[in-house]
Amino acid sequence: MGLLFSKIWSLFGNEEHKIVIVGLDNAGKTTILYQFLMNEVVTTSPTIGSNVEEVVWKNIHFIMWDLGGQQSLRAAWSTYYSNTEFVIVVIDSTDRERLSVTREELYRMLNDDELSKAAVLILANKQDISGAMTAAEISRQLDLTAIKKHQWHIQSCCALSGEGLYQGLEWIVSRLKRK
Repeated sequence: MGLLFSKIWSLFGNEEHKIVIVGLDNAGKTTILYQFLMNEVVTTSPTIGSNVEEVVWKNIHFIMWDLGGQQSLRAAWSTYYSNTEFVIVVIDSTDRERLSVTREELYRMLNDDELSKAAVLILANKQDISGAMTAAEISRQLDLTAIKKHQWHIQSCCALSGEGLYQGLEWIVSRLKRK
């Protein structure tokens, strides 16, 4: 009887999955969070600390933590890693100069024991801007094929239009279904 009840209860989306959204300042993290939450663009300002919202998609509850990306705040990212199942790394695809900084932060994160089982979704944002790096170019620059201990996926997107964002969430959902 308990098994039947838990199966029925799971149909109503009682599961919560923690996601942290990271990236350098001005990458579009907060815009993406609110695009997921309200399916619209909201005016944002630099995040000092974090924003947290519950996003429900396909009857799955995600607790999404959007962490400030300024250099002074990145050292505190690790305080949010406990129980994180997915990391979304947002990249400004036009910011070629700081891609090496993103790479350093990505590999530092992946070495944290708290994220040992977390899967990583890289969102190559701002694809609507002329001259933006492609997802393939970003993948090469970040040396993503070297990541062996984490499942990862890179997805081109545009936070302003929402294009590509839900394909990224679909990848996350497909990982959940495999558990």
